[in-house]
Amino acid sequence: MSEFASKPLPANPDVQAPDGSDVRILLGLAGGGMAHFALAPGEVAKAVTHRTVEEIWFILAGRGRMWRRSAMREEVVELAPGLCLTIPLGTQFQFRCDGEETLSAVAVTMPPWPGEDEAVFVNGPWVATV
Repeated sequence: MSEFASKPLPANPDVQAPDGSDVRILLGLAGGGMAHFALAPGEVAKAVTHRTVEEIWFILAGRGRMWRRSAMREEVVELAPGLCLTIPLGTQFQFRCDGEETLSAVAVTMPPWPGEDEAVFVNGPWVATV
């Protein structure tokens, strides 16, 4: 059984995600982990897919778009505060910050993020800037 844990949002990013976004690592349990992602105004992340994890994102601030493609569906969704979205296993995705405010989100990764080799780069609709 895990111990209780509490953690404030770190002031500075802990790492850079393979897609180029800034990551502040939050907490996790055996079934998943949580992190805060940020992308500065005008930035476009690299398009990726994950080998073993899926994610649920909740947009906190900023505006942008996310492209998602699976074997059955492809779409671009507008990102704005209050939007929650899923990235099921095997989904290719890319996101961008279109507003004047940093795009920030919290995401739950299930199972917990295993390491750098998890992300595989793919061709997305936009040219990455990070």
